[in-house]
Amino acid sequence: MSTHSEPGRSQPDPRPSAIVSERRRLINLAYRLLGSLAEAEDAVQEAYARWYAMSRQQQEAIQSPGGWLTTVASRICLDLLGSARARRERYVGEWIPEPLPEPAEWISGRPGGTADPADRVTLDESINMAFLVVLESMTPAERVAFILHDVFRYSFAEVAEITGRTAAACRQLASSARRRIRASQAPTTPAAQQAGVVRDFKQAWEAKDIGALIGLLDPDATAIGDGGGLVSAALRPIEGGEQIARYLVDIVGRAASDVTFLERTVNGQPGLVAQQDGITVVVYAFHIAGDRITHIWAVRNPDKLRQWTAG
Repeated sequence: MSTHSEPGRSQPDPRPSAIVSERRRLINLAYRLLGSLAEAEDAVQEAYARWYAMSRQQQEAIQSPGGWLTTVASRICLDLLGSARARRERYVGEWIPEPLPEPAEWISGRPGGTADPADRVTLDESINMAFLVVLESMTPAERVAFILHDVFRYSFAEVAEITGRTAAACRQLASSARRRIRASQAPTTPAAQQAGVVRDFKQAWEAKDIGALIGLLDPDATAIGDGGGLVSAALRPIEGGEQIARYLVDIVGRAASDVTFLERTVNGQPGLVAQQDGITVVVYAFHIAGDRITHIWAVRNPDKLRQWTAG
């Protein structure tokens, strides 16, 4: 196994505490690569299992344990992404990345590394739901090259070692991924303005005010639900502001009287959660352009809501 040296870390430290301290960073990386916290935790656990399966002598021969773990975890994620298409085909209804509650970022980032593209993506931007959905449209190789280089600041030489491709190929993959991101980006709406739109949306929804909802939704808005076949959810996207508004009013009309909607941060941005008896049953993420909602993602799959469950 390679002993690739991690950016910003020049001194090897094979002590158990140093190895364990890498876990948060590795999960942050794996979540962005996979869009699932559960799968990210499994990938990181597998990387650790491979580390502890080595002899002490083998471990001490590795120059950077953190770099070794990153390489192994990234390769595991790349393999998982390769089989993800088949898993998505078996998934009931639409698949949405697993939403994260606040605090969404467990670490502040990584030192070191050179800023190749001038428009480097920040860690906070890389976990909003719209960004994660675009990542799902990429090939596994594009996604891994882009996340490692543009988000976590690995050099293309290091990305090449991790992925088993040439540095030039990794540069092309990241460039292709970057074009996808740019093509999907809308002008950024300030967080305070986003929160105001979400608050107005919540109030209009609770009041069953179809007209107000239509006014807050872009005419070409899209709403996507994810129940995973475990709970009821729309199997196909709902398109059009008016259609979404009427669908939402119908939902709230059929909801149990003890369901409450709360304003919460979802993947670093203003969102909503629906709770029943203190248990989160739906998480809503939004994409807002100006003062209109363009996308709604409603995650109902209980397997994706374990981080949100209270009580």
